[in-house]
Amino acid sequence: MGYFCRKIIDLSTILAEMTTKHKILLTAFGLTVGMAVKYQIGPSIETMGTDFTPPTPIASSLKISGFFSESKNFDIIDNRLNRFMNQWKIAGASVAIAREGQMVFAKGYGYADKENGLHTEPYHMFRVASISKLITAVGIMKLVEDGKLSLNQKVFGPDGILKKYPYNNYLDSRVENIEVVNLLNHSGGWTNRWGDPMFMPQVIAQARGQELPVSGSDIISFMLGKRLHFSPGTASSYSNLGYAILGKVIEEVTGQGYENYIKSNILYPLGIFDMQLGGSFADERFQYEVKYYEPDNNYLVDDFTGSGQKVKISYGGNDIYTLGAAGGWIASATDLLKLMLAIDGNPSPSDILSTKSIETMTNPAGDRFHPIGWRGVSQNGWYRTGTLAGSSTLMVKRNDGIAYVILLNTSSWKGPALATEMRSIMDQSISKTTNWPQRDLFELATIKNQTSTRNIVVF
Repeated sequence: MGYFCRKIIDLSTILAEMTTKHKILLTAFGLTVGMAVKYQIGPSIETMGTDFTPPTPIASSLKISGFFSESKNFDIIDNRLNRFMNQWKIAGASVAIAREGQMVFAKGYGYADKENGLHTEPYHMFRVASISKLITAVGIMKLVEDGKLSLNQKVFGPDGILKKYPYNNYLDSRVENIEVVNLLNHSGGWTNRWGDPMFMPQVIAQARGQELPVSGSDIISFMLGKRLHFSPGTASSYSNLGYAILGKVIEEVTGQGYENYIKSNILYPLGIFDMQLGGSFADERFQYEVKYYEPDNNYLVDDFTGSGQKVKISYGGNDIYTLGAAGGWIASATDLLKLMLAIDGNPSPSDILSTKSIETMTNPAGDRFHPIGWRGVSQNGWYRTGTLAGSSTLMVKRNDGIAYVILLNTSSWKGPALATEMRSIMDQSISKTTNWPQRDLFELATIKNQTSTRNIVVF
């Protein structure tokens, strides 16, 4: 007869392990630890005297508790964030801060689920909206480094990447001049003068004489049937469509689904296993995903599937999965921080992209053009925002060694402008916090989970 027992490790033991296991790298243990933790918390492993066979373990990102950031040293951050949330009626927030490449703060505020009284933790997952563009840009730059793609490669036309049906029927011949870099820096030739096509499913379905829902390919084909608003590469106008097309470019070049490529080649090597494309409806919420909240007076809209139902925009108004490469990812603040530290150009931790690629992303081709993936770059640092009904997100890499991520599960009437308030609150709070801990929460979580794994005893 075989049986298992678990040994509970208290905080003092964890801290003791920290001193003896200092500087253990997360990358070396991420996959093993994630699989072991998933094994522990999966279906019961206490079954005795049966032929029960546990399921194959599935890798999972490390779950970092806000407990380790409960300290009076962070009172200023706590107080200012709580006031900000009260002012803007934010249900829940998650914050992660790094200093000199080490995560020194990770904490949740408010509620991940108000109705069930579930408090937010750093490992809760949020829709990150247009932060997805940064994820997509990293994927494209990785393909360039691997020699599978060129930034100056044509996207459409006889010599283009997307030269087959349904992308070979276009009205404006200038489409053949669109290069990969034009989609990355929003200079492909489209504007939102007549509305954003990624959020117009009913209009597109009616124009194409088809039933809802419409796919990403349907949206792209619809726009190829229109004239460009400017010649590619001559101006820059923010375009969700451009990044949706980049998702198709990744699929064509790699022969993989967009999501699978990003996971396998960008996220998994960094020990990030939980990030994924999200769903649109409440019953599609993933494990650890928060609920989303809109202003009380927000209007109802038509369900994007064509069901005829009136729904909240955050739950059925937008097709999150089809937004995909432009705005469909869900992630925790801690995993996004880990990703940002891997593309920040600093020596530690190691970057997943080359210095050349990172410089290309953060040095716009000119004043008229957006940076690649990022929303803005300046002498003070780089930032990326994201906004959808029910979520507001911000990630910032400052030039003083500080990087942070803040995710909200609530939107406000300010829309994208709320990110300015978020950045102001974070920068002010960080500038007045002087006593930062000398430890890395990524390492602490690794040690804690590895210690727990070692104490699974088989008799």
